[in-house]
Amino acid sequence: MSFKIIVDSCCDLTPAQLREECFLSVPLRIQVGSHTVVDDASFDQADLLWRMKECQSAPRTACPSPAQYLDAFDCGADDLYVVTLSALLSGSHNAAAQARLLWLEEHPNARVHIFNSCSASAGEVLVALKIQELACSGMDFTTVVSHVSRYINEMETYFVLETLDNLKKNGRLTKTQALVTSTLKIKLLMGATPEGEICKRGQALSVKQALSKMVSLMAADPKHAGRRLAITHCNCLERAFYLKELALKQCRFEQVVISDTGGIATVYANDGGVVAAY
Repeated sequence: MSFKIIVDSCCDLTPAQLREECFLSVPLRIQVGSHTVVDDASFDQADLLWRMKECQSAPRTACPSPAQYLDAFDCGADDLYVVTLSALLSGSHNAAAQARLLWLEEHPNARVHIFNSCSASAGEVLVALKIQELACSGMDFTTVVSHVSRYINEMETYFVLETLDNLKKNGRLTKTQALVTSTLKIKLLMGATPEGEICKRGQALSVKQALSKMVSLMAADPKHAGRRLAITHCNCLERAFYLKELALKQCRFEQVVISDTGGIATVYANDGGVVAAY
């Protein structure tokens, strides 16, 4: 049976991974002032960072439409696996779910599953790679769905950002978190709840200290052993490698993968942000 893994563009797979036959990315859009950025292969990170810095208003993001997902479904694959941003952070999951219902009206025997990653960026990468691993092993559709759903439930996501301004402007932080970050010169170690909502996991006086606290949390979690660690970064490869080295020293991950943030993750991570998931 053939399969396709359809991801929204907040899934920060590397360009090489996205060229693999099994992956297909559906782009979100970004509005910075009067300028529109499509989060696809044409995305220019340096240009977006510059535009966000120059623009007085907060950048806005728009999820894919059900029609875009329907176009992606029409790829000839027997099994369709879809990975989206946390349903609590974006309408991407709802759009994909609507597209699935429409697709099943015309193709009642189709096998399509929409995974709510309950995460973003690095977390979506992990889910996509896990689907690829299991589907390539010959596992049947229902079993892949079961295994990956359990994998998502056990997944942890953390991030440390140089600035939380875009998250704050777009209402992704609570009023208390926004007040703390604007009043005190601290770096917050953030994470995701099991449902996919952003939460605070710690704080530090510098990004390096916050990354160190992140690794300490990972090392203290016994379920990390033998898992894959995904790290995504926004224009700060040195920080990503610093985090990787800390994790390799203190943890027992089987594999560490690093990639750049695409357009959507760049909006929220902003210059210097690092996201990690396992």
